Amino acid sequence: MSLYENVVILLMLSSCLEYRTSGELFTALVDLEKVLYAEREVAEDLRSYIQREQTRLNKLSRVADDFEHHSQEALVNPERHLSNPVNAFQLVKRFTTDWEFVMENYIRNNASEEFLERLLSRTNSFPDHEDLSGAAVALLRLQDTYALPTDKVARGDIQGVKNSPRMTANDCYELGRIAYNDGDFYHTVLWMQEAFKLTRMENPPSIPIPVILDYLSYSTYKQGNTAEALRLTIELLLLDPDHIRGQRNKRYYEELLSVEGHKDPPALKNERPFNGYKSSSEFTTYERLCRGEQTHFHKDSHKLTCQYVRHHPMFYINPLREEVVFLKPRIVIFRDCLSDKEMNKVKELATPRLRRATVQNSETGQLETANYRVSKSGWLKDEDDGLILQISQRARRLANLTLDTVEELQVVNYGIGGHYEPHYDFARKHEVHLMSAKAGNRISTCLCYMTDVEAGGATVFPEIGVRLLPSKGSCAVWYNLHKNGEGDYDTRHAACPVLTGSKWVCNKWFHERGQEFIRPCSLSPNE
Repeated sequence: MSLYENVVILLMLSSCLEYRTSGELFTALVDLEKVLYAEREVAEDLRSYIQREQTRLNKLSRVADDFEHHSQEALVNPERHLSNPVNAFQLVKRFTTDWEFVMENYIRNNASEEFLERLLSRTNSFPDHEDLSGAAVALLRLQDTYALPTDKVARGDIQGVKNSPRMTANDCYELGRIAYNDGDFYHTVLWMQEAFKLTRMENPPSIPIPVILDYLSYSTYKQGNTAEALRLTIELLLLDPDHIRGQRNKRYYEELLSVEGHKDPPALKNERPFNGYKSSSEFTTYERLCRGEQTHFHKDSHKLTCQYVRHHPMFYINPLREEVVFLKPRIVIFRDCLSDKEMNKVKELATPRLRRATVQNSETGQLETANYRVSKSGWLKDEDDGLILQISQRARRLANLTLDTVEELQVVNYGIGGHYEPHYDFARKHEVHLMSAKAGNRISTCLCYMTDVEAGGATVFPEIGVRLLPSKGSCAVWYNLHKNGEGDYDTRHAACPVLTGSKWVCNKWFHERGQEFIRPCSLSPNE
């Protein structure tokens, strides 16, 4: 067995022995960073192990050379050789004490156990298959949301993304396979076609072409292309005539086509499925906004302003830079609200507390993870650090509200394709269990961006066609409720998937109680 094979087996053993409760590394980039450091350490361990193994194997090679040379000389005339008592003694010694030394130092003591033990300690932060599936689904989500052509993604030609690597045939195949296992035949066709194209340029192919054709032909059939599925199946059987499933599928496709009669084959189709909520106009608008498309005509856009404001005594000397993004509901962005020191400290304090972000079930009120929210979040109290208290006080001044019933500072880090589909920050009437009897509903949101994002990651409002781009140190503020306490449904918003870059945000949610004299109630539904 080669040294390479030994190393591979040890790595496989480490992955089998490693126990992980769940695979959620893909939900936050800060956790994936740990994998990079672990990868570097594993590389160092591997090189050290390989060097020790090469030294050991070199010594074993010399022992083998010595044995071969000695036996060749002795076997010329074994009787004469062994008749010499010294030769006989040396032969016996060679396979007693000398051989024991070889076994103990060169064969049994091969450092594998020590290496495996060290490797296991490194692999605590390695991704598992759930992470792989999550990363694949995230990549497919990005492809859909930003309308990225498959061949361009595979070539590393992604708009707004610098230095994107090329994908191998194996990468494309793995994406297609994961999509297939999820019943997603649309993406299976896209990525198996790309894998097929790339594999045909390889010699030898990294993935057996019949394997790709097996996935591709069936997925093509599921997308409504029976004639093309038959053609691909015939191509599969030319390469692998004994393929049982291929033989069975060929007969099935032929029967289907015979029932349909001899017709010109229709144009190939591979339509993206839009089921349930994803077939709604809101979801279409959400994706268009994420891509930066204009979805609404804003007749009052000429009334939007940028100015310095002093709506709190703390801002009299150092006024805020305010940009009014929308008038009704009023959405404003304040620039340069947080310093680098503050943002770095928030990330440092929050990182150990990050957990998969949850949503409250509107029926049960229970917290649960959801595919429409992919990120990790942590909560920081004012007493955790004086700096957190300072940020809370600043958020209070930005929103011009009290901290009487404010929530803790939520810190969120978005992972691969991290997003949060359209949602409300306030609790609707039928969601009374989500509302605090003491604090009331969420009256206002103060959302602060702690990183610039290279591409993607915008905050969008599908009902009004507004798009906010992450800008490091800036905070967006809006009211979630009308003055009569009713929810403002135009504040429904979403976090677009992060195409590239790291997105960190923090936010404060202010509740109704304690704001009565700052924002008095009104019976008018229009205020």
